[in-house]
Amino acid sequence: MPIQVTLDVMLAKRKMRSRELAEAVGITEANLSLLKSGKVRGVRFDTLAAICQALQCQPGELLIYLDGPELPPQA
Repeated sequence: MPIQVTLDVMLAKRKMRSRELAEAVGITEANLSLLKSGKVRGVRFDTLAAICQALQCQPGELLIYLDGPELPPQA
C-alpha cells in the first residue's frame, strides 16, 4: 500500500513507549502494534485524533504517501 505509517518515528521523537500511548488512547498494545506496522486497513478518526492529542502532532506527521508501484501485502 502506498500509505506508510510513521507512528514509530513520532513515538521516538516524543520519547514515549507504545504502552504509554496505548493507555493514553485507550487501545490495546496489540492493536497499536498492528497500526505501527501498517497491517491495518483503516483507522477510526476518533482513534487518530486521540493519538494526535497524546503525541501533540498532526495526522500528516503519522501518515505518508509513497508514490510508485504498489507492493503486495506482507504476510
